[in-house]
Amino acid sequence: MTYADVLHPSAKRYSLLYDIVLIAGGSLFIALFAQIAIRIPFSPIPVTGQTLAVLLIGALLGSRRGSMCVLLYLAEGSIGFPVFAGGMAGFTHLLGPCGGYLMGFVGGAFLTGLLAEKGWDRRVSTAFLAMLIGNATIYAFGLFWLVHLVGSERVLVLGLLPFIPGDILKLVLAAILLPSGWKLLGSISPVSGLKP
Repeated sequence: MTYADVLHPSAKRYSLLYDIVLIAGGSLFIALFAQIAIRIPFSPIPVTGQTLAVLLIGALLGSRRGSMCVLLYLAEGSIGFPVFAGGMAGFTHLLGPCGGYLMGFVGGAFLTGLLAEKGWDRRVSTAFLAMLIGNATIYAFGLFWLVHLVGSERVLVLGLLPFIPGDILKLVLAAILLPSGWKLLGSISPVSGLKP
């Protein structure tokens, strides 16, 4: 059960509309965090808030909705909406150095959401681990793609090492926020299964 499941409207007729609003809103949330971008002079990969947004979306909405948010986000950017880091857009952006990371967002959101559905987002330690697994998935896709563009001797220096400190900070932040949100939800409206 995720936040989105707890807050789901009871009326069946609103179910599809609820999902559409969450998925569209989630894609916009990712796009907003993509604009928090800092270019590193020696790397083709910018530091952004996207990873945090993608993993939070997965945890809050679950595997299916979370990965659909990312797919919608990628579609928006591919057809020309300036939603990628630094206002970039276009399908060719998916073929550039950032392409593997962008594709990895789908898997990262899905796995983080799947673990959240199993209750991993209820405690700081397991929430951190869920976020770490999602983040590692993004890196696996990103580095696999980037190695073909920059070579194996440069891939870690350009695509991984500069980002570790910031990512750890983002994961810790998310791991603290998620269980705190469950406690808040439980105190406002006790729902079965909300206990950490």
